[in-house]
Amino acid sequence: MPTPTWTRLSPARRERILVAAMDEFGTHGYSTGSLNVIAREAGVAKGSLFQYFSGKLDLFSYVAEQTSLRVHAHMQPWLDGYDGTGDFATHLVDALEAWLDYFAGQPLERGVAAATNMEMDPAVRDAVRRPVTAMYLAGLRPLLERAVDAGDLREDADLDVLLSLLLVLLPHLALVAHVPTPNSPVRLTEVGPQVRRENLERLVIPLLADFRVRDDR
Repeated sequence: MPTPTWTRLSPARRERILVAAMDEFGTHGYSTGSLNVIAREAGVAKGSLFQYFSGKLDLFSYVAEQTSLRVHAHMQPWLDGYDGTGDFATHLVDALEAWLDYFAGQPLERGVAAATNMEMDPAVRDAVRRPVTAMYLAGLRPLLERAVDAGDLREDADLDVLLSLLLVLLPHLALVAHVPTPNSPVRLTEVGPQVRRENLERLVIPLLADFRVRDDR
């Protein structure tokens, strides 16, 4: 957690430091990112960073968490928007389209997502993935539970398994615009919007197949 000194900074100054850190870590990774560059770009002394955070891992975790909060805020309409009156698979495809569009247009968040998912140092990886995973689960589990309540997912559906599958899929989709895969069997970049949606449906339908209420119920 940031120190009390951090919380006493003005919001504008905290934002400058956060954006500088997101840019540096998103470009060079957490372990190899430069605190000197962050301090210079934010207009603060390097030593000040250690007055704001207890150490590097604390800073890394904070940047990952705050980035996740930005993503979560953007995705809130899709996380909260399912009320059971429509088809859950369609809603999920809509949400994934919004997810792809968001990361395609947000290089800072996309870079941090790449750094978080590609970090090699075990201690750093744990520090940055822990808050990100918590944010994923906080948004996704209530959405899936509403789908169960609405009868779109089976009452006995193993939501932990479905959540685990989504935790694999979503980071991959976040990086599609960062690392395009033109030879992928199911292409989501460099294709028209209709083809992209059809390909998302090809991913979502089998993903949900074992969790959905069967038509013969």
